[in-house]
Amino acid sequence: MKSLLSLSIILLGFWLPLNVDAQDFELDEITVSQLNDAYASGKYTAVDVVRLYLARIEALNKKGPHLNAVIMVNPDALKIAAALDEERAKSGPRGPMHGIPVILKDNINTKDKMPTTAGSLALMENYAADDAPMVASLRKAGAIILAKSNLSEWANFRSTNSSSGWSGVGGQTRNPYLLTANTCGSSSGSAAAASANMAAVTIGTETDGSVVCPAAYNGVVGIKPTVGLVSRTGIVPIAETQDTAGPMTRSVADGAYLLTAMVSNNAEDPRSMSQPAVKINYADHLKADGLKNKRIGVVRVPFRMHKDLGKIFDKNIEIMKAQGAIIIDNLELVDDDAIGKAEGLVLYYEFKHYLNAYLATTPKAVKSRSLTDLIAYNDAHADQEMPYFEQEIFVGSQQKGPLSDLDYIKALQQSNIAMQKVIDDLMAANDLDMIVMPSRNPANSQDVINGDHPSGGGTSSFAAVSGYPSISVPMGYIHELPVSLSFISGAYQEAQLIEAAYSFEQATLARHKPKFIEYMYR
Repeated sequence: MKSLLSLSIILLGFWLPLNVDAQDFELDEITVSQLNDAYASGKYTAVDVVRLYLARIEALNKKGPHLNAVIMVNPDALKIAAALDEERAKSGPRGPMHGIPVILKDNINTKDKMPTTAGSLALMENYAADDAPMVASLRKAGAIILAKSNLSEWANFRSTNSSSGWSGVGGQTRNPYLLTANTCGSSSGSAAAASANMAAVTIGTETDGSVVCPAAYNGVVGIKPTVGLVSRTGIVPIAETQDTAGPMTRSVADGAYLLTAMVSNNAEDPRSMSQPAVKINYADHLKADGLKNKRIGVVRVPFRMHKDLGKIFDKNIEIMKAQGAIIIDNLELVDDDAIGKAEGLVLYYEFKHYLNAYLATTPKAVKSRSLTDLIAYNDAHADQEMPYFEQEIFVGSQQKGPLSDLDYIKALQQSNIAMQKVIDDLMAANDLDMIVMPSRNPANSQDVINGDHPSGGGTSSFAAVSGYPSISVPMGYIHELPVSLSFISGAYQEAQLIEAAYSFEQATLARHKPKFIEYMYR
């Protein structure tokens, strides 16, 4: 019977959901606001919600579609939820994040019974002595750290031939829309978990594209904040110049609530001490008319769009016009190869410096205390750590000198500073509030043997290299694969980006939940 069914699928051109039962979940697509309403009415307690999400993870992570999106769950999640329920009953909620379950990418320190592995077996004993300041901020807001998500090992900075979403600890993350499709970027587990309703909200990190790209491929909203708006202390680093954590959520509103709770600073991260003194409640900028009178520059070049993506993008630009946006079309951002090369050099230098500094803070049980040690560990455990791709980025970074090298200082000017000028000049010349462009072409197939081979390039580097904020929002589907567009603006302009992104989202309502399609036939 199964073979006849498969034959009929091939002949008739159907898409096959892996498990219809996986579509039915009590909390499907529930928002932070809806959870707060449910808590207020007594429909749910935080304990109820945590139990439901833990059951969802159990059903989807290693069973059913086998998403491999979560590396570990917090054994104390129910205990934390119970304490927050008791507090709510006595004194009311702390705010909108009170009792909201959050999944963190597993390169973010938490002081609990979960190690911070960055996906590497070398860090399995890395039980942090302190929460990352961002995590402390979340806990203060009442969030429940539910679990840690899988990721591209070392945030995709080990090999140029890596497969996005693969790690030695977590295996290969799978895309909930099409299980054979790529998950993109290093925050693949956070994106897949958010999209598959495995938590209320999730958090990823980005150096270049690792929030924006997985958000686009997995059909969720990704907010990449200005570098420094969220403290990076306690997050396994790649590059001080470009690293940031960011929300990955099913809606812009949820991203706004989460970002407000994530904002954090501390002296150990000097860049975070330069953020605006006045804290913004980003939920105040969830405006249905948020596109009205905003001057938006549309960039189509140098991005090479899939033939169907251009039509979807054009349709959505017209929707923005209908919402009152002032569109300045056919602008071009300089795609300077020199900037890309300089960025690469900056990342190689900074990775060695900041990773060694991070490893020095890990508990003594972590035996790999330097990048040199990690290279040796991977060589000694190649069957587990390097079955598909190697560590040429590690080796290249190890060969770099200190941050006082003139080559590094020059590269910093030619990447970060140069990219800021590219964006600033385009916005000033056209009196723009922001820029919009496609986030990515639809996902390519997952390939652990040959690595990632996306088509058309990406647009994340403009915001990533400059350190400026961006928001990726779903805008449609190509053969069931989600596609998104990105809003980009200058430093600390998250509030106006949220206004535009929310207005766009409410006008389009493009996202639909994934169907866990195992194969796609035509």
